[in-house]
Amino acid sequence: MVSNTAGKVIRCKAAVAWEAAKPLVIEEVEVSPPQANEVRVKILFTSLCHTDVYFWEAKGQTPLFPRIFGHEARGIVESVGEGVTDLKPGDHVLPVFTGECKECQHCKSEESNMCDLLRINTDRGVMLNDGKSRFSINGKPIYHFVGTSTFSEYTVVHVGCLAKINPAAPLDKVCVLSCGISTGLGATLNVAKPTKGSSVAIFGLGAVGLAAAEGARLAGASRIIGVDLNSTRFIEAKKFGVNEFVNPKEHDKPVQEVIVAMTGGGVDRSVECTGSVNAMISAFECVHDGWGVAVLVGVPNKDDSFKTHPINLLNERTLKGTFFGNYKPRSDLPSVVEMYMNKELELEKFITHRVPFSEINKAFEYMLKGEGLRCIIHMTE
Repeated sequence: MVSNTAGKVIRCKAAVAWEAAKPLVIEEVEVSPPQANEVRVKILFTSLCHTDVYFWEAKGQTPLFPRIFGHEARGIVESVGEGVTDLKPGDHVLPVFTGECKECQHCKSEESNMCDLLRINTDRGVMLNDGKSRFSINGKPIYHFVGTSTFSEYTVVHVGCLAKINPAAPLDKVCVLSCGISTGLGATLNVAKPTKGSSVAIFGLGAVGLAAAEGARLAGASRIIGVDLNSTRFIEAKKFGVNEFVNPKEHDKPVQEVIVAMTGGGVDRSVECTGSVNAMISAFECVHDGWGVAVLVGVPNKDDSFKTHPINLLNERTLKGTFFGNYKPRSDLPSVVEMYMNKELELEKFITHRVPFSEINKAFEYMLKGEGLRCIIHMTE
C-alpha cells in the first residue's frame, strides 16, 4: 500500500503556540515528507498532558517558539522514509515522547527503557536526521516538541518513537497510553510489583497517580491508600480501587507516621506521583522495614534534594525511580493496549472531557482549572 501523498508536502491544520502561555492558533502548516528512519503519521485523536502545559507556559527551561505541542495521541501511518521496515502505510500507531532504537546498550538491556538515541529531549525542536523541522508556515520553520507534535493533523516522528498497535483498539481511548497513564501503571506493575493482598500507598491522585492506583488494583492489592492535599479527589479515586484516604493537612504529624500507624508498621509498597520532594521522602519513609519498596515517579524541581536517615535503607527499605513506567515503547506498549482490549485495564474512567480540534484551547482551560483527568481532542470534526 502506497499513499498518494507519499513524498509530497502535505498542507494541514495544526495548533501553533506562537508565544508562551498564549492561546494556540489553528494555522495551515506544511508538513514535509519523512526522511531516513522517519514516519509521517495522520493524527486522529490526541489528548492534553500536564507536560504540554508546563512547556507551553515556558516554566523552568529555555523557551522555544513557535512550536507545535502534543505527545499523547493515536494515528495511522501515511508514509515512511528510507530504511523504515517495521511500519507501512495504514498501520495504527501510538507516538511516544521517548523511543527505542533497539541498538543501544539500554535497549538491549532487559532492565532499562532509557534509549541513548531517543530518550526524551525537551529542548530539541528539530529532527535528529538533519537538525531541521518538518513543519513550516510560508517557509518559516515551526519547532517540534519531544519528537511527536501531535497537535497537528499530520506529524513526522522517528520510527523508534512509534508503537505499532492492534488496529481494532478504539482510536479515541488508547491515545491516552502514550504518556501519563502508562507511566503510572508501569510504575506499579513493573517497578513496585505489589503482590496480591498487599498494601500500597499512592501519593498524588492526578491522572498519573490514579493510573498507579489502577495498577495496584490489577495486581490485587487489598489496601490502596490515596494521599493527596485535595480531599475532593478522593471520591474520583474510588473508581480506581483506592479504598482509604489520607490528607496530610488534616494531621498534626508527618503523613508517613500516620500511614505507619494505620498499617501497623508501614505499607508494602508506595508510589509517589507529585514531584514534591517532601512527598518523595514521605513515600519512602512510610514503607515497611524489611521488605517495603517506594517508587518515585514525579519530577522534582532542579534544586531539590532528597534527605532521609541512612538507617531507613539499612533497615531494608528499597527506594527506586522509574521513567515511563519502565515500558519500552515499541516492545511493551502493544501489550498494554491488549490489557485494555482484554477488559483488564479500564481507560474510559480516565477520559473526562472531549473537544473538537478547533476548540483545543478549552482543553488547556480544563487542565489549568484542575478539572478532570484527560481531555480527548478530536482531530477530524
